[in-house]
Amino acid sequence: MAITTHRMTFPLTAEDARTLQAGDQVIIDGEIIITAGLPTHARFLDCLDGKDSFPMDLHGASLFHLGSYSQETAGKFEILYINPTTSTRFNPHMPRLIRELQLHATGGKGGLDQASARAMQEAGCVYLSFLGGGCTLLSQAIQEVLEVGWTDMLTHYRVVRLKVKGLGPVTVGIDAHGNNLYAQIHEAAQQQLSKGA
Repeated sequence: MAITTHRMTFPLTAEDARTLQAGDQVIIDGEIIITAGLPTHARFLDCLDGKDSFPMDLHGASLFHLGSYSQETAGKFEILYINPTTSTRFNPHMPRLIRELQLHATGGKGGLDQASARAMQEAGCVYLSFLGGGCTLLSQAIQEVLEVGWTDMLTHYRVVRLKVKGLGPVTVGIDAHGNNLYAQIHEAAQQQLSKGA
């Protein structure tokens, strides 16, 4: 089966997200938000509860679970490389973030759970799977650090808005229609195991 590749400008709209199907590949241009922190996600929920303030506008954002290595020189924050982190760590946080922030793209590696997938259907959101260990390829797409939030946190926990060009290709692991490559792979593996029993 032929793989469909889309080159798209981010952040996505709900309509953009709904044009994508599980298994499609996407090359990203535009603006994305990255963070790798569990404490960061907990703090996002505090913001939704009115206990803290968001460091930047995240409504409708493309929020990716990408770790980074950075340096600060003469007051300038520079990201030297990015690499995906495991999204399943954020399962308890993501359904609410997807719904209330109306996220239309999220991603990292490893997928998200069914509660998140249901929220993605409601919001018009896709999960994009990044190449694990692909930091060299991925980092070449960084053009500029546009904004850095929560500088009181460790650097890879901060919220960073990046301008990228040609980021990817990434794979649509979960689409906005409920199709889920991770669930399909799990089901196929379970069937194979039951045959061998």
